[in-house]
Amino acid sequence: MSEQPQQPPNQPPGYGYPNANPNGGQGQNPYAGGQQQGPYQQQPGYGYPQGGGYPPPGAMPPQPGMYTGDPNAPYGYDPMGRPYSDKSKIVAGVLQLTLGTLGIGRFYIGSVGIGIAQLLTCGGLGIWALIDGIMLLTGSNNTDSQGRVLRGG
Repeated sequence: MSEQPQQPPNQPPGYGYPNANPNGGQGQNPYAGGQQQGPYQQQPGYGYPQGGGYPPPGAMPPQPGMYTGDPNAPYGYDPMGRPYSDKSKIVAGVLQLTLGTLGIGRFYIGSVGIGIAQLLTCGGLGIWALIDGIMLLTGSNNTDSQGRVLRGG
């Protein structure tokens, strides 16, 4: 029962039955690389990487807010797949509420044009600055100058 049928005569070596030697028992398999392999073993370097999967014991996964290695998203991605900014919407909102007549909240997130307009108009006599500060604190789609979503709350 240990004998396997011979390989058909018109097939190139390496096809047909597993472990069938095309030279009739002489020499070795040219694809084995000097080592005998079973029919379901893989050569090193082929297929899925070995040893991958879970991190080693004691290793901690990156926490939210930690650098992920992606320069386009220094603080990761939100659930919608948009990158988080390095700017906080809470800081931007508080700056806008307290110093909004100078446009400081808008300068902080990189909106220089709106910041200059608020500076020249004294924040729309304070009304524009107040509304803008509340919008920065409560809005969910506020972005910085690079189009990344402000992080926080």
